[in-house]
Amino acid sequence: MQKIDPKEYQKRLDTLSEILNGIAHRADELSQQRCPYKNRHNQCTASFGCRNKRKPSTEGELPRCAGDDKLDYRKAWE
Repeated sequence: MQKIDPKEYQKRLDTLSEILNGIAHRADELSQQRCPYKNRHNQCTASFGCRNKRKPSTEGELPRCAGDDKLDYRKAWE
């Protein structure tokens, strides 16, 4: 079994950390601009009532989200 070089290991951890920090930062930005219950297909995944829910186009699908993403949702959980 090959020995692990601590410097190379740390370099890889730093690279991975940089990648994941970028992803987390972008997710944090998006969570402040759009409803957290709206999926990438503009469907509402909330299990409670919402004024932006619209009937799905096909029966059996999730309701559509009619939100315009211009609302500031941060106040909801601050």
